[in-house]
Parts: sequence; structure tokens; C-alpha cells
Amino acid sequence: MDKKLIGVDLGGTTTKFAILTVEGDIQQRWSIDTNILDEGAHIIPDIIDSINHHLKLYNMTASDFAGIGMGSPGTVDRAAGTIIGAYNLNWKTLQQAKRDIEAGTSIKFAIDNDANVAALGERWQGAGENDDNVAFVTLGTGVGGGIIADGHLLHGTAGSAGEIGHVTIDPEGYLCTCGKKGCLETVASATGVVRVARDMAEEYAGTSQLKQILDDGNEISSKITFDLAKQGDPLAKMVVDKVAKYLGIALGNVGNTLNPAFIVIGGGVSAAGDFLLDQVQAYFNEYTFPQVRDTTKLKLAALGNVAGVIGAASLALEFV
Repeated sequence: MDKKLIGVDLGGTTTKFAILTVEGDIQQRWSIDTNILDEGAHIIPDIIDSINHHLKLYNMTASDFAGIGMGSPGTVDRAAGTIIGAYNLNWKTLQQAKRDIEAGTSIKFAIDNDANVAALGERWQGAGENDDNVAFVTLGTGVGGGIIADGHLLHGTAGSAGEIGHVTIDPEGYLCTCGKKGCLETVASATGVVRVARDMAEEYAGTSQLKQILDDGNEISSKITFDLAKQGDPLAKMVVDKVAKYLGIALGNVGNTLNPAFIVIGGGVSAAGDFLLDQVQAYFNEYTFPQVRDTTKLKLAALGNVAGVIGAASLALEFV
């Protein structure tokens, strides 16, 4: 019997699991709440228990599996199989994920950063069409990324390759949580779009529903901003244009540096769909030189919230 793969997508509120074939087809999926109490001491034991419980449920044993792959927030040491600095998991100390999960399940284990595994997922089974050159950017609460170049996922000397969210798009721009100014994340994340909208609303003198909502002291979101722009709200359209320009600059730089076949855009903000993509494409064309413009294609992510488990499972292909 062909060996199966297990993918684990570890998140701050939910941990997702999937059993896949080595071809990347999902056969079973489930999820559990991520228990971050007691400095995250329950997280790894819960993962082990959940895997063992489901193997029993599906009448499977450790010998049916080539390996487990996991994507995790924080700083991941792939060789050691450890994680540190995953603050949304309440993990303040070094976590021995590989050691503990291999001991608890008797299945080989591989790990990488969560943005990287989402990139691997989109590359393998999604919009990346399994090409050897794919860049992935995820626009969520922050902006993450992952880069596959000539068939290899890039990590860099300190594991920070692919941090597209920290590409500088405005040296005089907003202060980022990383400590420097003008990062893409400060304007193109879900919170960044809201920040741009608030600032532009203060200076805007015309009639606008978006301005009215803000002037009334009500909360807005990136979704509200994009929805109003689609309806023709003049201020919302200006906000989206500005965000699209910043994205076009950053992705243009990625294109000019790496010339991937595809730059895949995922995450919550990408739910704006072609409305956003078309505007980003126009700026991307402006900021790339002809060979890149003609060969690097911008695409929306295709896998939604299963990108993480699929990409994580692909880490275990090394054991096949």
C-alpha cells in the first residue's frame, strides 16, 4: 500500500489536520482548537493525541505513513525541528516539536514556517501549477510570503527569505512592528488598509459613505473598504488605488529580482478578488521591465484555508 502523508497547519486559534496521498489528494480532514493556556504547554500533546485518535478512528497505524509535515508560526529551526518566538501561541521558550511528535506518534516529522508551507501548498496543488518558480504573498493580519526558486524553497541565512511584508514601499511611511518604516505590511495587510483609509478620510473633503462611517466613529474593515470601492465610493476607490500601487511596487520588485512564473496572492485581503488583482496588475506592469512583465503572471490563490495542510504535508515527501 502506498504510504500516506499527514499535514498539520498550526494556528493561533485552530490547528488543522489532513491525511493526503503522496500525489497531494486530501483523504481526511479535521481540526481542533489550539489551547494556548499555560504558556502553550498543551499544544504539542494535543497534536499528538489528535493524530493518534484519528489513526485509531480510521483503522490506520504509524506504518501506513511516510511522515508528518507541520507549518508553525514563529522562528523554526528545520534541522532541529524546534520552534521559538511564536507569541500568538504563548510559546516563550524553545519547543521540541520534532522530538516530541516523533516520540508520540512513531512517525517521521518535518517542519517549516507557516507562510512557507502555504507557499508550498499553492505551488504544489494550487495557483502555482507546480512550477519551479513561484512567489507567494499572503495578505492577512500581517503580510507574509514564501519563495520557491528553481524548485527550492528559499530560507536565507537566518530563515527570513521571502518576508515580502517587510519590503520597503515608502521610506517615509508608517512605523512597522519590525521597527522600520514603510513596510508593505503597514499598508497592504487587513489592518494596513484600515490605517490608509483613516488617514485619507481625514484629508478628504468630498461626499463618501466610507468617510461618513469613519466620521461617525464607527469601525471599518478592509472588506468594507473594498466593498464600498466596488460600489463606486470615491474615497474607498482612492484607498484601494493607493494599496494597489504599494502592492504593485512590492510585487514588481519581487518580479524584477526573481522572475517567477507566478506571483500568487492569498490571505483575507485577496478575497477582494479580480477587483484588487486588476489594479495591482496595472501597477505591476508599470514597475517591471519588459521580460518580467511578459513572463511573470499575477494570480489569486486557489486553495483557500487548505493551502497550509497541503503544503505542510509536502514537507513529508522527503521521507517517501
